[in-house]
Amino acid sequence: MTKRHANWDTRSLLSKSAHVVERIGLAMAGAACGLFVAANLIRSNVDLGAGGIALAMLLFGAVGFYLGIDLPPPLHDPDAPPPPSDVVKTDSVELFSATGTFLTALAAVISVYAIVADERMALALVLSIGVAWMIGTTMQVAAGVIARLRRSAA
Repeated sequence: MTKRHANWDTRSLLSKSAHVVERIGLAMAGAACGLFVAANLIRSNVDLGAGGIALAMLLFGAVGFYLGIDLPPPLHDPDAPPPPSDVVKTDSVELFSATGTFLTALAAVISVYAIVADERMALALVLSIGVAWMIGTTMQVAAGVIARLRRSAA
């Protein structure tokens, strides 16, 4: 058993199943965020091409939350000495994922507010919300892919 697979291989079937259900829940939350932002855009008369873009936003949101929120932990060599206490490291992938999650969730919350409160926003603001959602989701997908590539290369 390699270091890479030790944690997953030693988990019970129930624990593995719970993890899969959790990831599906994250994907559904991402899909909902995408739908709320798409609904806000459609409500503001932004042409999304007969629902095709809304469906794409749903799917991209699901992929973003599935890949970008639950990042695999970095591999650590248990035999390596600990780093000096004055060395503080920031994992750029984790920061990318967190920023992406924040942007997508913020765009969704603002969109839900606009829909529920029947607020009419300026088109530029609605488009900015859509762009923020797209940037955030792209950051989530990129972070998830990079983390998994790092993990598989180790």
